[in-house]
Amino acid sequence: MSYRWWSCCRTDTGRKRRINEDAYLDMDDIGLWVVADGMGGHSKGDVASRIIVESFNGLGKPASMNEFAYIVKSRLKQANNRIIASVGPDQIMGSTVVAFLVYKREWRCIWAGDSRAYLLRDGRLIQISHDHNVAQEMVDRGELRQEEAAFHPFANRITRAIGTRNDLILDEYCSFLRDGDTVLLCSDGLNKEVSDSEVADILENHDCGDASSELIELTLERGARDNVTVAVIKFEATTGFRAQMPDDTAINYGKLSRNDQLAGNMLLDTAGSLGRRFKLA
Repeated sequence: MSYRWWSCCRTDTGRKRRINEDAYLDMDDIGLWVVADGMGGHSKGDVASRIIVESFNGLGKPASMNEFAYIVKSRLKQANNRIIASVGPDQIMGSTVVAFLVYKREWRCIWAGDSRAYLLRDGRLIQISHDHNVAQEMVDRGELRQEEAAFHPFANRITRAIGTRNDLILDEYCSFLRDGDTVLLCSDGLNKEVSDSEVADILENHDCGDASSELIELTLERGARDNVTVAVIKFEATTGFRAQMPDDTAINYGKLSRNDQLAGNMLLDTAGSLGRRFKLA
């Protein structure tokens, strides 16, 4: 089965901030989308997020998913080193990041921090990424309920980011596309104001361009305490002769506007195996 996709990315400074520390990358010609959120309270968060996006300059179409993922992680490590090298010994400059990449029918999500990736499949919204902050660690230890994490003071204490330590740690999740899948990448400015059920409804009922606009506008209506950035990607299985070809070939119809040590555990949804999550050192 072959796939084609459409995508749209949008960002806004929000109602409270004067500088937009978010940045995004939309390379839908090769199947790569990135959202980076410069860390508030640190110096030059906007510079850090921009360095991450610029690290992908000149990236060409990969020959395989393994190669694609390896290159993306290598570019993020380069960005990490560049950010660290650009600040003084007493300064911290960093950014969260979430990247989504597609090759043929396979997809991978790579992230550090609390910028999120969601998958809408058959009307159900699933959070692909797992927040790297102190509040989520408390949830994981059973000290806090999941519904309380977003409003906990420690939700803003990021435990992983690009540019904050030499030994960059990334998480990775991989799976395969299904017809009708919709993926959302976003900075935490969105989930601070908009619930998962509202996100699911908007993604379900709008195309990429309208969905991205609706998500930004709803965030602004709620006060937009932070910068907000969204990337919406919709996937469709093609029909006819190409769909009957034995190999899976991703076809991009344009946008609307293992070299690492892997330790994996399976994650399941109600339809069976959704994919595999890896923790990367």
